Amino acid sequence: MRTIHQKQEHTGSYYAASVNDVTDYPELQGSETADVCVVGAGFTGVATALTLAERGYSVVLVEANRIGWGASGRNGGQIINGIGGLAKIRKKHGDGIADMLWDIKWRGNDIIYDRVEKYGIQCDIKSGYLEVATKPSQVAWCEAFAEERALHNFPHKYEVWDKQQTRDALGTDAFHGGFICYRDGHIHPLNLCIGEARAAAKLGVRIFEQSPVIDIDHGERPRVRTANGYVEANAVVLAGNAYSRLEPKHLSNLVFPAGSYIIATEPLSEDVVSEINPHDVAVCDLNEVVDYYRLSADKRLLFGGACNYSGRDPTSIKSYILPRMLKVYPQLKDIRIDFEWGGKIGIVLNRAPTVGRINGNVYYCQGYSGHGVCATHIMGEVMADAVGGTMEKFDLFADIKHFRMPGSQWIGNQIIALGMLYYKMKDRL
Repeated sequence: MRTIHQKQEHTGSYYAASVNDVTDYPELQGSETADVCVVGAGFTGVATALTLAERGYSVVLVEANRIGWGASGRNGGQIINGIGGLAKIRKKHGDGIADMLWDIKWRGNDIIYDRVEKYGIQCDIKSGYLEVATKPSQVAWCEAFAEERALHNFPHKYEVWDKQQTRDALGTDAFHGGFICYRDGHIHPLNLCIGEARAAAKLGVRIFEQSPVIDIDHGERPRVRTANGYVEANAVVLAGNAYSRLEPKHLSNLVFPAGSYIIATEPLSEDVVSEINPHDVAVCDLNEVVDYYRLSADKRLLFGGACNYSGRDPTSIKSYILPRMLKVYPQLKDIRIDFEWGGKIGIVLNRAPTVGRINGNVYYCQGYSGHGVCATHIMGEVMADAVGGTMEKFDLFADIKHFRMPGSQWIGNQIIALGMLYYKMKDRL
């Protein structure tokens, strides 16, 4: 089935405005051959391509728009450990794989920190991620997070904060406590994605932008077709996430696009910064429908959340998000908002990514449900392992059962939106 895309440049985000490096890779013209063709140059695709290149594979990376154009270049920039589905995997396979799953949970953090150092990627990386309780009942969760790390002899710093400590660190009375982990943190996501792509290109990965894939010819050596050329490879990795429309027979109605939105203030004064986030940590609440925020390198407050599952974008992102920011920080009511932007994240009903392969040599992974910075890097390594014939971790995720929503994607989005109303009500109680 042919899939039609319109080529697009980056959205008007703070990240696009402050990017270190504007990419301008060529469009695919004519034919290319490779060991592996990766479709989609967000974090999953770039991480997969870079891992494969590090292992000596010849790789072609094809992107419909620009490197990091989708959620990978627009997100909250939070380095948060883990990936969906681990609890389901442990329940099915038992405690014998608990240590392996714990290692998988933290693998994304390791990859990101290691690559930033190895390749000298300038992406404003900072240590420290704080989960905050919006109601007293959530304080126990913070204590459970600490107990889990103690059980695994976690080697990195972490702390449980009471209400006063949280108030002192964040300059707000909105929270009842928190848990901070210094192995998690935050980054400029678009600069990270572009930096990893540049590293991959230096290792020989051929990157093509503004080259939407319209079809895949399956066979012993699949052909990935664009309007003006094709790539023939031994294996293909599909990494399109919320924007992918390829292989509908296998992938339709498994992943649903949901809107996610962020605003960025003007640069804040040192006095304001010292009041609201002197430790420069990323913050996220513990609700089902989360709000999150952090400071940029130039001390803007980047505040996001209120994910929209209906498929309809708000008329004004600023009007949609600003009241949520002012609920936490009413003292910022006179601060100017310089940027507002949004995009689509891939939502899966059971919150585990959809992983599998088609005809033995076309692999796919998509659907991180809004927690993708670390998860995409984990799956990039898992995809590279699978292409090389090591299937252990791939099979754990591919074995997770997913519910295919009946009807059109629009109907699926309305069902998900209705379900999320229940969780929004829980958050408010």
